[in-house]
Amino acid sequence: MAMALLETRGLCKSYGKLEAVKDLDFQVEEGELRGLIGPNGAGKSTVFNLITGFDSVTAGKVLFRGEDITGMPAHKIAKKGIARAFQQCFLFMFSTVLENVLVGCHMSSRAGALREFLHTPAARRQERAAREKALRIIDFMGMSDLVNELAGSLSHGHQRALGVAMALACEPTLLLLDEPVTGMNPTESAEMVQRIRRIRESGITVVLVEHSMEVVMNVCDRITVLSYGRKLAEGRPEEIRNDPVVIEAYLGKEEA
Repeated sequence: MAMALLETRGLCKSYGKLEAVKDLDFQVEEGELRGLIGPNGAGKSTVFNLITGFDSVTAGKVLFRGEDITGMPAHKIAKKGIARAFQQCFLFMFSTVLENVLVGCHMSSRAGALREFLHTPAARRQERAAREKALRIIDFMGMSDLVNELAGSLSHGHQRALGVAMALACEPTLLLLDEPVTGMNPTESAEMVQRIRRIRESGITVVLVEHSMEVVMNVCDRITVLSYGRKLAEGRPEEIRNDPVVIEAYLGKEEA
């Protein structure tokens, strides 16, 4: 059996007496587009925090390409190839779209800080390469006409897309998307869905947390359902849609 790109084994997270994640076994194959769903408080964002090193693991393991990354600092996990686009966009609102994406490019750059500061020939080459890379990503995200616009002037949908572009600039193997269409109108949501599909088609593995069942059912290969921190069900979209346990515990009236 092929090794999973991402795996959690018996993953647990407790905050005092509150068990946010309980004994979670979770595997994501390379090239997959996986959905992670569940009601508010199910533990979805906590799982993302544990995978990316933004929160400490109480028990269990997180493995990436077979390597145990449990407890590794967040910046080292990012260097391994895991990037995350947060629900709340962390953008530089008074900087342009290009400048924001360049931040992500520099985060993945191997150029030393001193070399960049001294403006050596190598640093200038690095800067040109970073600019070209940023422009490619912006074009890939369908935002070329906004390249010189300030992030703070963008629509909600374009701000979310910019957050994803910044994550892509880190050159991830695995991209975690936290509620990518929340707060969007139908047009913005449809555009983001197309972007997510393009990202997956480019060879990047995607795991997304999302409340919109229409989005999850239409784009994901497989879906994992959490309830009170535990894995309730897992399967293809049609299996999840028709699972009576899931309907009762999560989809409920929406499917009635």
